[in-house]
Amino acid sequence: MFPTPSQVLRQREGVLADTPFPLLLHALMAEERTCTLELKVRQREKRIVFEDGAPVACQSNLLHETLGKYLVEKGKLSETDYQKALSESISAEVPLSGLLVQKGLISPFDLYKQLQANLAHKLLDCFRWVDAKYRLIADVEPPDASVRTNTGQLILTGVANVMPFDAVATHFTFTDERRFGQMPGTEAGLKLSSKDARLFQALRLRPTFGELMERTGFDTEMVLRRLYALCLLEVAGFAEDVDAKAARLSAGTAAPEPVAPPVAAPAPQGTPFSDEDEAARDALVSAFMSHRSKDPFALLDVPEDVQPVPLRKAFLALADRYAPLRFHTPELREKAEVLLAAHAKAFGALSDAEQNLLWRKRRAAHREKDRGTRPTTAEQFRIRTDLLDATTQFDEAKRRLAARNHAGAFEYFEYACDIDPKPLYQAYRAYARYLMKPEAHGRLAQQELQEVLRQEPSLEEGWAFLGEVAQGEGQWGQAEDAFRRAFKLNPKNRRYVELIQELVRRR
Repeated sequence: MFPTPSQVLRQREGVLADTPFPLLLHALMAEERTCTLELKVRQREKRIVFEDGAPVACQSNLLHETLGKYLVEKGKLSETDYQKALSESISAEVPLSGLLVQKGLISPFDLYKQLQANLAHKLLDCFRWVDAKYRLIADVEPPDASVRTNTGQLILTGVANVMPFDAVATHFTFTDERRFGQMPGTEAGLKLSSKDARLFQALRLRPTFGELMERTGFDTEMVLRRLYALCLLEVAGFAEDVDAKAARLSAGTAAPEPVAPPVAAPAPQGTPFSDEDEAARDALVSAFMSHRSKDPFALLDVPEDVQPVPLRKAFLALADRYAPLRFHTPELREKAEVLLAAHAKAFGALSDAEQNLLWRKRRAAHREKDRGTRPTTAEQFRIRTDLLDATTQFDEAKRRLAARNHAGAFEYFEYACDIDPKPLYQAYRAYARYLMKPEAHGRLAQQELQEVLRQEPSLEEGWAFLGEVAQGEGQWGQAEDAFRRAFKLNPKNRRYVELIQELVRRR
């Protein structure tokens, strides 16, 4: 059905039209690779960092995907606070994320959640890049990142909601007689939505694609998208493959008896959990996000000439402060366990005379390097001018549209949609396409506007443009309906009334 992960990764570079993005994600997850995946399409670029097969970071040249702009768009930060914090981070030479926490504009816990969401937002956008070129770059050192993404969940969400349907249909083909089933012995760690769960349960009956549509009540696109993702993740598959895997499992050692999930050990008597303590929770998350970038001395917060007794006390104090038993929720408990392991590893390194000396030499080398090659503040923290801003492209397109430069306007609307495919940008692009050549592009512009309005029914400009195009095509009824919908969304615009009255007179 799909090439094996080793076959996918055998080629170090290519195009996503031949090797779709979800196949690359699944192959890197299955092979547990630590590397960087570079994507380029026209003026857009992204570099996705993987650690043991999981995406942990993504560098993008799209302005709206930077952390500050993302927080503004999501209403977590005002534009004024963002601009002030950005200027201060540049002048003070501190990361923007740390400065936002320091100024109390966001808590460490909320920052971690937004970093996760921002990373997912950047990665989901890549499912649209079907024409991109890709290149796999091997990394010698593991990345300095604490935010991780569930690759399986990312694939399911991206294929079901973002990936163009044409790409799904092209890379997932089968005959009408083929039957599908649930793959045994597979645990992908997926959180299924109600629709996903309904389709997954229907696979128990080994249906054909048509029968699966009947049992779920979903249309062709909805079923094909979810089936593609589940089969790629090896949660589902062709019935004969399901039987073959079941036979292999039964031929091996007897399957162990189902074991109930381990029950978390209760906290010591009289010790409350720290989950609801905002200060304790924020301290844990803050320490977790920064621990990967610290050496053993910084991690334990001890000087380079620390003696054995103070070293042991520092380790025990941190082990007690971030003890996993203090936290109840699995997410916080997992972070506490990671910190405990990191602190224990640092304590072991500094307790060993040879490793202690090695780390002190590394620190001295870094200090010498910084003194000799440290760039100036202007060089190191200058505001980048190569970030692509959809708003800037959109404003230029509107200026050209007002000047009746329809071809130039279409070009810049195309740029804006490339960078950020908002329904508003897509509606303007369709209208500019129509104005560029009405006699040839009328039907295509109508189809594009109808698709935009299906996604965003409350878009006034979309209805107004649809009315203009329908009117130009002589479709008076559709034009009148579109103008009425636009007027309903914005009753203050009396131009819609005039257009409707003119259409009524014509009819």
